Amino acid sequence: MSRRVIIDTDTAGDDTMAILMAALADSIELEALTIVSGNVEFDYEVENAKYTLEVAGATDVPVYEGARTPLVKDHEHADHVHGEGGLGGEVIADTDVPSAEGHGANAIVERVRESPGEITLVCIGPLTNVALALRLEPELPELVDDVWVMGGAVNTLGNDTPSAEFNFWVDPEAAKVVVDELDVSLVDWGLSLRRGTFGPEMLRETESIDTEYADFFDTVSTRAREFARERHGEESTSQPDSLTMACVLNPELVTESSHHYVDVDEREGMTRGYSLVDENAITEGERDTHVVDDVDGETFETMFLDMLRYGDPERSL
Repeated sequence: MSRRVIIDTDTAGDDTMAILMAALADSIELEALTIVSGNVEFDYEVENAKYTLEVAGATDVPVYEGARTPLVKDHEHADHVHGEGGLGGEVIADTDVPSAEGHGANAIVERVRESPGEITLVCIGPLTNVALALRLEPELPELVDDVWVMGGAVNTLGNDTPSAEFNFWVDPEAAKVVVDELDVSLVDWGLSLRRGTFGPEMLRETESIDTEYADFFDTVSTRAREFARERHGEESTSQPDSLTMACVLNPELVTESSHHYVDVDEREGMTRGYSLVDENAITEGERDTHVVDDVDGETFETMFLDMLRYGDPERSL
């Protein structure tokens, strides 16, 4: 049986690869995309999602526009990482695909109510839409199948500030609600650095592939690769969102995991968005977050290359 999935996304370059992976996988029935404020200007995110579905040949998947701002705080976009428009800076998506009617949070609620226990949420942006869905439907924890979240920095430095990962930093109030009220499988920034970052060797491999999917990846990762070279002196690109999706596609990809109490600092200041992960059980908080500690990085790279080369991320599984 295929797994029914809704992807909640702030669509920029790395998000597109997760969407592409889900749309091309035979084991995934992609129910919908819900768009949330995050990486770049909201209208760009909407068009980027639709453009990605066009590349995947999946324009029948509805795109719902969700929260255009975080719950409480303002935030800054990450155009400097993803390029103008979010697709590497070389492409400004402009499709004629209409958005689906209704708000993204409502769409999540309506679909899980119609099919209780059958839909998995894969959240690869700030968690505003999911937090709103929880307020619209308090029974959401019982209605969803699984909830996968790319976010947080498990006892490591963040990527947006020294203390916080971008998705949790953008809307810490929403992140706090979601990790408190839902049983989440968490793929954090530290794991993404260790197992989801492609260096020069992998990037030369992607450049050697002559397909539309590989060209798409090379284009949307252009600015991110330049940013890495400027900051770290070596071309690379992190793929946290597609790593999260790969774990959903292939549970055997996860080689180590643990359960911990997780909380998020919603206060303004130096620790805004900090993800407290109580690995030593110092607090009395419930250990209900499933933290992915390690994955098979080689298999992830194979899945990614198979997606670009053959349009099938599950080809070698």
